[in-house]
Amino acid sequence: MGAPGDSPAPDRGPSEQTRAPAILRLAVATSKDHRTHERAPSSIRPYRPGDRGRVREICFRTGFLGDPVDWLWRDQPSFADLFSGYYTDAEPESALVAEVDGEVSGYLLGCVETRRVWDPSRVLAGHAVRRLVFLRPGTAGVFWRSVLDAASAALGRREAMEPMFLDERWPAHLHIDLLPVARGSGVGRALVTRWLDRLRDLRVPGCHLETFAENAGAVRFFSAMGFAPHGEAVAAPGFRARDGSRLHVLRMVRSLD
Repeated sequence: MGAPGDSPAPDRGPSEQTRAPAILRLAVATSKDHRTHERAPSSIRPYRPGDRGRVREICFRTGFLGDPVDWLWRDQPSFADLFSGYYTDAEPESALVAEVDGEVSGYLLGCVETRRVWDPSRVLAGHAVRRLVFLRPGTAGVFWRSVLDAASAALGRREAMEPMFLDERWPAHLHIDLLPVARGSGVGRALVTRWLDRLRDLRVPGCHLETFAENAGAVRFFSAMGFAPHGEAVAAPGFRARDGSRLHVLRMVRSLD
């Protein structure tokens, strides 16, 4: 999955979120790694079960174009389950974390075969039934707007966001998010490089990601990492910029042969 958070802000660089359904599937890559910050000791290591809470926190704190998503989606458990749950709970071997000064400050959540990913609509439906998120202040709006956006696209016969991108040429995908302290020091590049090296070792032919087209910094970052746009950007269901305008998801791909 990939676009809120995969989460950069327009013109601000990576902090991604990979890849909810036609209702809200956004592994949006959001890298803000181009900023310059005071350098602090950093390292990259495999994800551990004890990192789960911190990863979910970072997912929420970077969930809107690399910035906190609470103004748009206030319910943290449903957001974190939707955009990080599969990766930490079902495919932890494909996750990496970045530590800055000994504290987890970013991550790359990967998936070797996108067909395995949980159906985002089922994840969201679970929270709707068990926790009534569709009635919760601060979250109900994005939930119902997603439904209306999907219905509007269908009735107007406009191109809608695919629930899941399945192409044997690029079966893997990634989702990356960094806190500000980890940006501007090459951490994002190092995470992506390590993930692509793993895919090559596994003989995976290619990888894709999704990011907001409005996030010029993220698009530049992923282009520099060898990813290229694939198809036209499509309006993201439910998500809006702070001024109320639509956001669009751009899919990018990279072949590894």
